[in-house]
Amino acid sequence: MSRVDPVRQVLADLISESQAPFDVETIVSEFRATNEKRLPLKDLHRMLVTISLQRPNFAQVNAEIQDTLRTKDPMYALLVFADRYSEGGLPSSRSLRSENSSSSINTDIMSSVGSATARSGNSTSSISTQFTSSDNYTTSAATSARSSARSIAPSSASSRISLPQHQDIPTSTPVNSRRSGDFETSSSAGGGNGGGGEAFARRRTQRNLKEERGDLSVIKERVLSAVSNQSLSSYRSLASEAPSCKSSATSMAKTVASTGLPDEYRTNLLWDFYRVDGNKLAKAEIGALPVESQENVVLRELLHCLTGVRENFVVAVPADPSSLGLARFETSFSLHKDIDRSLAELVQGVLPLASYFMGIQKIVTVTDGQGQVINSLNEALQELSHDFYLLIAQAEQELHHNRLTLQKLRYYLHPTIWVMEEIFTSLADIQLNDHRDAAVLTYLHERIKRLEGDRAAQQLIIQLARKAAEPYMRMLKLWIQKGVIVDRHQEFLVEDNEVIHRDELPEHYSDDYWEKRYTVRRDHIPSFLDKYSDKILRTGKYLNVIRQCGKRVMPTQEMRLEFDPTSERHVSVINDAYYFAARMLLDVLLTENDLMGHLQSVKRYLLLNQGDFTMQFMDACEDELSKNVDQVLPMTLENLLGLTLRLSSARNDPYKDDLHCELLPYDLVTQMSKIMNQKEEYWQSQHRLDLSGLECFAFTYEVKWPVSLVLNHIAISKYQMLFRQLFYCKHVERQLCKIWKENAIAKKFSPQAAELYRSAFTLRQRMMNAIQNLEYYMMIEIIEPNWHIFIEKMKSVENVDNVLRLHQDFLDSCLKNCMLTESSHLNRSIFKLCKICLQFCDFIQLETSLDPADTFSERVKRFDLEFTGLLISFLKQINNMAKKNTADRFMNLVHRINFNAFYSDQMDKLCVKDAMG
Repeated sequence: MSRVDPVRQVLADLISESQAPFDVETIVSEFRATNEKRLPLKDLHRMLVTISLQRPNFAQVNAEIQDTLRTKDPMYALLVFADRYSEGGLPSSRSLRSENSSSSINTDIMSSVGSATARSGNSTSSISTQFTSSDNYTTSAATSARSSARSIAPSSASSRISLPQHQDIPTSTPVNSRRSGDFETSSSAGGGNGGGGEAFARRRTQRNLKEERGDLSVIKERVLSAVSNQSLSSYRSLASEAPSCKSSATSMAKTVASTGLPDEYRTNLLWDFYRVDGNKLAKAEIGALPVESQENVVLRELLHCLTGVRENFVVAVPADPSSLGLARFETSFSLHKDIDRSLAELVQGVLPLASYFMGIQKIVTVTDGQGQVINSLNEALQELSHDFYLLIAQAEQELHHNRLTLQKLRYYLHPTIWVMEEIFTSLADIQLNDHRDAAVLTYLHERIKRLEGDRAAQQLIIQLARKAAEPYMRMLKLWIQKGVIVDRHQEFLVEDNEVIHRDELPEHYSDDYWEKRYTVRRDHIPSFLDKYSDKILRTGKYLNVIRQCGKRVMPTQEMRLEFDPTSERHVSVINDAYYFAARMLLDVLLTENDLMGHLQSVKRYLLLNQGDFTMQFMDACEDELSKNVDQVLPMTLENLLGLTLRLSSARNDPYKDDLHCELLPYDLVTQMSKIMNQKEEYWQSQHRLDLSGLECFAFTYEVKWPVSLVLNHIAISKYQMLFRQLFYCKHVERQLCKIWKENAIAKKFSPQAAELYRSAFTLRQRMMNAIQNLEYYMMIEIIEPNWHIFIEKMKSVENVDNVLRLHQDFLDSCLKNCMLTESSHLNRSIFKLCKICLQFCDFIQLETSLDPADTFSERVKRFDLEFTGLLISFLKQINNMAKKNTADRFMNLVHRINFNAFYSDQMDKLCVKDAMG
């Protein structure tokens, strides 16, 4: 290799001729940069044009370089550029089918890539390095096996390869076409070739000093972008010309065929006692050796077997592919028949350790990449394997100094055998039961409890469980600290069901958010977190709501969360995080967003607590609401509502503008079925009923996030059901009062004429008594006491879930005791009573002249019989329900309506009639 780089020499000459403001290293570095750091192609081309403008063949070379930059890697274009302006072309050590070459630059790049890839390969084969460092004392059999495995690498890794002009050969060696072993053994393979190994090591050291760590990604990116299938095959065809490479490939093929294991398994140092060709030295007859010499030979081979190396006198029996259970991972051994029986007995006591250790290595290899928990557990097992290798290395050193016997080895390894057996059994159970993520942690946690009598094995399983739980506890920490889920392998106990963006929320997003946005996956909960899964779920939910309110989630102290089965410190961390999030969200709802103020406004309007406003609104909207619902103008109702709000005492309410009018496409009975049975699709498909505006009218209350979590669409619908029943009863009461005032003229009638109206006035009074007592019962005996209980409990509430539960209990209790549940059917009876009262009012108001006595009296009598029959049936239903559930307050309504036992005899007769027939 020449001392002066020919490419840099050509560039230096051109810069000197043109007096351009560039230097050689700047040009080379710009052409070798990656796409992100590289200048645009036009700037690279302008740089070459500037330094070569004075050359006579400038136009021809310029056109060629411009075309090369568009189609190939910039570094290749620089090589072609330097070749065109060099005298006689760039030097090369091998003549291929091309006229121009650029071997010096290519050699430098190949060396740098080889060095970088060797560095990256070290990280993936750290176990191999550990084993090699631990096994410095092994005998020539193991040494020859490893050297045979190293012979795979090409012996000419540092040779100079020229670039053909008409092929897409990359300017650097493809990373994915090499194995890590190629670079680790290249120096020894080329050691007898003019110091190639030393030159390679020297170039790698210089490269490490000059380049930063990021250059590896730079080189890889440029190589991967430049290499095509054709160039890769061309490179392999060039590399395959070397005889040493052919023999190495043949050796590798034989090795794979004999072991039946893929290449990636061997990178994890899974020896598994497979046969390695190359050790052809003759072995002594074990039976011809004295017992002491036999012991040394057997000790040496036994130590090799403990690390998975195949030997001659202690041989692993090939596993049965059809074996099931633990036998899939166990290894059996056969001893040479000429080994002394006493030595064989001692060896048989140690060989289970080799089976356990190799079984652990098999399981680690098979389970690699099966989730974060498994990977973390495998990492802990790799550290354990490293300690085991150190133990074997110490034993080899003792053997080297003739201080080790089989008795000593068995004595020293006896505790290790117990521990390894426990670890192997645990891992085999995990693999055979196909445990993943949380199931692995649950198994290890239960295993720790069962090992109370074995302190050493328990401590080791505790360490493995801590290490395996680290990624799970990191996810848990993110969730309870920030409300964030980072779970690529779907291992965490909380699942985020959000499939839309925050800016594209559906109409009733708040209804489903609390229950459906975040859910717990029961099969992903470790047993030690099962009791706290609800707190964990709510903690993250609270933090997410706080974040969506624009508040910054900042814990008050540093959170150290790790799995500790001995002290369970993670429980206190989870509790602290939960109480922090609960208090913070409760403060956001109650203080910053005034939840109680909104609830007071809802009660004031939707539960008719604002008496003057209700009466003024009914006076203003009576004519409009008496029309058919299709003829009612919603804008008119909104205007009248706004006017009434500002004329009544409600004008001081800060949330009065959140109240709006709504015309529903169904009556109260239909809405009640819709809410209670959740059959919204069915009711939406029904045709619009022929209803009046009064029957379809309801108030609605609109709030913003996060108050909409409490006053969501379902809660407002329940308020509307209470409002519509109260509003309808209030309307009936007003109509009955109206006919009382209009019929005051009957006082001027003669006694004979006034007699005709006496029965009608009596019926009107009975109707008024029933409707007023029904209103009093719902508003005073049901809503007010339940509201008072709700307010008192809200004073000591601790979290938002309690707020939601208390609010839902308040609404459900009011609906049930106001007879607005589908199971009771009492609301239909109330609706029929109100209907007959309105029909009676219409009859009285539209009667302009006195009909014959029998006609008027008969019509009043029919109204009387129909109303009395409906009322008695209603009271009888309440009596039957009160017998089944004495906790309900329905009997209070019976006592109010039947205060003088006027209907008792008729109720008794009806009961007897039902009993007899």
